Amino acid sequence: MPDDVSALQLVLTTDPTLVTIVRLSLIVSLSAVVCAAFVGVPLGALIALTRFPGRESIIVVLNALMGLPPVVVGLVVYLALSQSGPLGSWGLLFTPPAMVIAQTVLVAPIIAALTRQTIEDLWHEYRDELIAMNIGPRGRVATLVWDARFSLVTTLLAGFGRAAAEVGSIIVVGGNIDGFTRTMTTAIALETSKGDLPLAIGLGMVLMTIVVVINALAWTVRHVGERWA
Repeated sequence: MPDDVSALQLVLTTDPTLVTIVRLSLIVSLSAVVCAAFVGVPLGALIALTRFPGRESIIVVLNALMGLPPVVVGLVVYLALSQSGPLGSWGLLFTPPAMVIAQTVLVAPIIAALTRQTIEDLWHEYRDELIAMNIGPRGRVATLVWDARFSLVTTLLAGFGRAAAEVGSIIVVGGNIDGFTRTMTTAIALETSKGDLPLAIGLGMVLMTIVVVINALAWTVRHVGERWA
């Protein structure tokens, strides 16, 4: 039976191994995006609405961090979580939480940088009105974040896409342990090297479907936001 037919059969019959890998991938990536959003959205809004010495340098660094090499992030998190590292007592290395931490470090700068640009653009547009209404800093953040909610959802979806397709950092801190820390991307790399192409192709099909769905959702959210604007 051809590999692509076998792969399709694995997907259509919801092969238990494939389902386990996909479920873990989604849990890790969604958890990372939620954690990154709690850090990135407030940080981006704060940078957008405040003026302080070194602000431009921080923006440059934040934008640069959007291109963090995943393996470098994995190495840093590995060193932090190893037994000789500062967080070694947590015992998280080679566990799903370690993978969530690594993906959060990767995704948070993306969310923060895009949020900063979105909120800053809105601040330039509504600054006079917000100042005239004597709205304080917290009120400004809440107002602009709410007004930018559709764009921010698109930002979060972009972050999820980055996390779901990532392999370098999670294979370093997760160890690619079968049934425990093996995700779609790490499994595809491993199964391809082993020659088990049906499972690799099946996981690739699922991953591509997820990427297409994410992009469709991002387009839909942006389109709805433009209609509501």
